[in-house]
Amino acid sequence: MRGGRHVEAVTDAAFELGPGSCLALVGESGCGKSVLGSALLGLLPGNAETAGSARLADGLDLLAADERTLARTVRGRRVGLVPQSPAAHLTPVRTVRSHLQETVRELLAPQGGKARLRAAAETAAARAAFPADHLDHHPHELSGGLAQRAATALALVGDAPLLLADEPTTGLDRDLVDRTVDELRAHTGDAGRALLMITHDLAAARRVADTVAVMYAGRIVELAPAEAFFGAPAPRHPYARGLLDALPERAFTPIPGAPPELGDLPPGCAFAARCALADATCRAVRPPPTEGVVCHRA
Repeated sequence: MRGGRHVEAVTDAAFELGPGSCLALVGESGCGKSVLGSALLGLLPGNAETAGSARLADGLDLLAADERTLARTVRGRRVGLVPQSPAAHLTPVRTVRSHLQETVRELLAPQGGKARLRAAAETAAARAAFPADHLDHHPHELSGGLAQRAATALALVGDAPLLLADEPTTGLDRDLVDRTVDELRAHTGDAGRALLMITHDLAAARRVADTVAVMYAGRIVELAPAEAFFGAPAPRHPYARGLLDALPERAFTPIPGAPPELGDLPPGCAFAARCALADATCRAVRPPPTEGVVCHRA
């Protein structure tokens, strides 16, 4: 950062994601979810530094790969991306059909000329339930739900083993949320592909996730099977329990306070100032990374 200052946007993040499974990455805005996703695809800004490894099943380390490898063999091919705010990521002067045809041509190289390319683009749209009569619309002519379906269709073209969906349900009503996450799950789990879904929507996470990872202040503070997280024995980390208790269908009790600035983290647990269980150790000593939960009091 300016003045030689460093910020740990994400640290101590560790998880595995197998074929046919979905991991939901949840947490408040600014906790590092999208930064983690951007790191996997080499999309961080130039002043960012990465350490550690992020390995695909074939052994490729995404954090060590150069830009040529990421552009030619990873993005869209091994890792598909449904971006946050999809309408903003579509080129405004081009139609959805044009976007799809370019992606199909680049990733699949279909033989047979324009007719085959056109048919392949229409097939890609149908996979995401994007209506054929809207293919010649521009992004500004699409509703939020249709823009989301267009982005999903583009992400699915390459049949990537891993699909990364960053806030794929933002701004959608409940019915569209359910339909969108069901489609993402169907296009991944049924074909042995994996889904990493970054979301604020705990109801959507419960609907599709096999595993839930909770982030707070740049760290994954709890990693648990979805069934145990949303049911019994329930989350072990106080922050994770607070997220569930804030839901309208549960206690509807907000977590007090606000997350700390990543550039000014306290010496101990980053959640201590908001935690009713925090003691002197919590405020003075940073919990070490452990399997499952990162908390002195869990």
